[in-house]
Formats: sequence, structure tokens, C-alpha cells
Amino acid sequence: MIPASADLLPLQEVVARALGRVEERFERQLISELPPVQQLVEHVERYHGKMIRPVLAVLAGLATDRAAMEPTDVHVRDGHIVVAAVCEMVHLATLVHDDVLDEADTRRKSDTVNKLYGNEAAVILGDLLFSAAYHLCAQLEDQATSLAIAEVGMTLCAGELLQLHHRENFSLDEATYYEIVRRKTASLIAVACRLGASHAGATPETAARFQAFGLDLGVAFQIQDDLLDLTGDQRVVGKSLGKDAEKGKLTLPMIHHLTQAGPAVRGETLRLLGEAGHPGQVASGPMLVAALSATASIEYARRTAQRFVDQAKAAIAPMHESPAKRLLLQMADAVITRAY
Repeated sequence: MIPASADLLPLQEVVARALGRVEERFERQLISELPPVQQLVEHVERYHGKMIRPVLAVLAGLATDRAAMEPTDVHVRDGHIVVAAVCEMVHLATLVHDDVLDEADTRRKSDTVNKLYGNEAAVILGDLLFSAAYHLCAQLEDQATSLAIAEVGMTLCAGELLQLHHRENFSLDEATYYEIVRRKTASLIAVACRLGASHAGATPETAARFQAFGLDLGVAFQIQDDLLDLTGDQRVVGKSLGKDAEKGKLTLPMIHHLTQAGPAVRGETLRLLGEAGHPGQVASGPMLVAALSATASIEYARRTAQRFVDQAKAAIAPMHESPAKRLLLQMADAVITRAY
């Protein structure tokens, strides 16, 4: 959770207790009588970070519910807890699979599942998380939530496949980049917001507003992640960095740089990208950052992330004023100021 003004502290306490319920539901859903499986499950529970998706699901519900002007634990319904736990399971499944694809060895300042137990175990653990999420979701009475989660699962996978298709495509354009990001990252954040609102009785129009809020917020979140992969401190970020360049994945600052640079500079950048994909070429990272800075591409990405945050905030601006809405707006601003 982000630091909040004194008047929002009671709301933060409500959300913190709701997250405790989410973690309890998460653990109960995944418990296994098989010790090797339980060991893997307990390890992946270390991947819980800021729990942004569960927080957004809870806050979207509280911001929708007019009875929650002074939120208490009573206003966080069981449906919100289930939705929040499901979204976190799906998110962790994608992290486990991403670490395999990226050959990453650090996540949340700990060894990744694939580093400790191998790719085979990591892939199946990710599948287990996806399956557990759908199983938990199916326990809700309304089929709409299950359909939404199943749809977003397909969207996430399609986004990942699209990104894999464009690896080492050094002519990737911004439109394709945004298509990948909206599917691979933003879609799950968007559905967490929409379902959180829906389970508080939101009208279709209100649910759509929260969907739009989450989608734009998710794009801004990914752009900041792209910047941290280039300029962050691994000790602070807590995961392996430099993986985008190493795997030939063009992100927004690199796309902008390659379109702005002259032929000689572009050729040198492509050479550095080629070196980044080979073990031992550690010097290419700082040189790439210097090249991106020279074309103002890092600043361009920061401005673009700010634009998406502004769009996200505008989507829920018509909602009635409430502590939950104010905290959502503060969270939106924090997405692009975070260092991890």
C-alpha cells in the first residue's frame, strides 16, 4: 500500500485486513497433501509483492458502494475476497511462467522457482496456479466472474504469444507494443477493477469506467516496469533486470529511440542489443541507457506513462467522492514514481 494522508489511514487499515483474508483464501485454495507440491506452493507465496490487483479489486468495490463512505470490514464482501485471490493467483502464474521464458533467477529478492526446481516444475506450478484460480472462481454463484477470468486468461496468453512472435523484431512499432502490453499486463489489472466494482453492485456503465481505469493504469505500470528493467537497481527492484534487451524484447523507450536515432546511432544500438543477448556482455546495459538518454527516449516513456495515468484518473473522475476513490487516484500517481 502507498503512504496516505491521515484521513485515509482508517481505509488503509480496512484494506490491510482484507488482504489478510485474501492471503488466507489463497493459501487454503492451494494447500496440498503432497509435500513436494506444498513446498513449491509455499515458495511461490513469496512472490506476493504490493498485491496491486487485490488492492484494486477491494478499492473498486468500496469506491462503488455508496454505503462505504466510512468503510469498515463489513463493506468488503466475500465476493471481493474471492476475486482478489483469483486475480493474484493468475498474476503469480504469469510470473512463474515469465521467469521460465526470461531465464530469470531472481524474483522478489529470492531465487525463482525455475532456478531452484527447474523449468519443468515451474511450468507445471504455473499451470497449477491457473487451475486453482479457475476452481476458486467457479465457487461463486455468478457465472459472469468465471467467464471474465477465463477470458482474461486467454488474453494474457495471446499477449505473451504475440510478444514471443516479435522477439528480435527491431522494427516493432508502438501500436504493436501497446497491443502486447494491454493483453499481457493491463487486461488482468482491468478485470480486477471491473469485477471489484461489479461485486459491489456497479451498473454496467460504472463497471466499464473501472475497466478503463485499470486498463490505462496497467499500461502505465508496464511502461514503468520497462524503465526499471533498464535503469533500476536490482537490489531495490528485487528481480532480474536487463532481461528485455537480453531476450530481444523491444519496449517503449527502445522503440522510440530506434525511430529517432540516425542510421549510425541506430546501427550501434542494434549492435549493443545483439551483444545483450549473449552471456558475458554485461557492458552493453549502461551503453544502451546512455544511447536512450541521448534521444530523450527515457523521458518520452516517462511522459507517456504519465499520460496513461491521467487517462486512468479521468475514467473514474465522475464517480462520487469517497476515501476509496481518493486512494485509487493516489495509487495511480504512485505507479510511475515507484522504484520497484
